[in-house]
Amino acid sequence: MKVIHQDWSVDLEHNEYEYDKNLIIVDGIKAVEETAPGYYVNLVTASNFGNPDEYLTPLLIERFGKTIETKFIDQCGCGGYVLRVWKLK
Repeated sequence: MKVIHQDWSVDLEHNEYEYDKNLIIVDGIKAVEETAPGYYVNLVTASNFGNPDEYLTPLLIERFGKTIETKFIDQCGCGGYVLRVWKLK
């Protein structure tokens, strides 16, 4: 597994993500796993499923516990949503 040692964003908004909430969840978890401690990843999610704070944040907290912090940032002008996840440990 690659580990990303910088703040970054992952596009979970277009193509197959527009129709597959489970794929957003699986790849969102993978992106958090790949983020090095001390950095964050912006999960940019498809608008079709609404605010990711409602369906993705609980699953991330269940999986990573106190090793992460999350914050809903905003809905993009293009319609998608941004959820920022900091990797603490």
